Amino acid sequence: MIVAERLRKTFPGKGKEKSPVIAVDDVGFTAHDGQITGLLGPNGAGKTTTLRMLYTLMTPDSGRVLVDGIDPSVDANAVRRSLGVLPDARGVYKRLTARENIDYFGELHGMGAAAIAERTGRLAAALQMEDFLDRATEGFSQGQRTKTAIARALIHDPRNVILDEPTNGLDVMTTRGLRGFLKELRQEGRCVIFSSHIMQEVAALCDRIVVIAHGRVVAQGTPDELREQAREVNLEDAFVKLIGSEEGLHA
Repeated sequence: MIVAERLRKTFPGKGKEKSPVIAVDDVGFTAHDGQITGLLGPNGAGKTTTLRMLYTLMTPDSGRVLVDGIDPSVDANAVRRSLGVLPDARGVYKRLTARENIDYFGELHGMGAAAIAERTGRLAAALQMEDFLDRATEGFSQGQRTKTAIARALIHDPRNVILDEPTNGLDVMTTRGLRGFLKELRQEGRCVIFSSHIMQEVAALCDRIVVIAHGRVVAQGTPDELREQAREVNLEDAFVKLIGSEEGLHA
């Protein structure tokens, strides 16, 4: 389980007269085990900054994160061991094969060769990547790079999974396959968080949705609860209405 409590993050403004930019302001939510929690919001809403604080890449100015009850400020290494992360940057080592990329991360987590091989086989089957597993990643398609990066992130069998816009740039069939894989992670009882600005994706996958705009949580709940809150039948209409209300606050 991952808990975000009143997270705030600012960045320096540009130029001498500029005020600090508030990227995330008082963001809080709980992502439960056995559920997929979606962070939904327009580009620039603060989703990636929020995720970076969850997976310890950034330290919040205030507030805190708890991963399975552990505060990263107390034991960051324990938190990192329990996380599998697909960041917004999908970099893979181009001179290595997909398998070698995955093996390397398994070794970094202290796994033995047999455990890495067994886990790689399971991930390759689940992600449908057997046909390119032993090819050098240079020249991979966007989907192949993303699958390699996901397998690499999950090689150590983490209980908590954080994915930043995992289907960004993928074709329809690859997206469908990845959605099926995320549902398998949920069925295994893992805590899954992913960010997106694609309404259909969130509606198809998420048990709970956290709507973020201008660095703030403007609504959260199940899809049905969001529709009820916005008094809209269609989830997309509900989202637009909720975002519009927040924009009105900042006008």
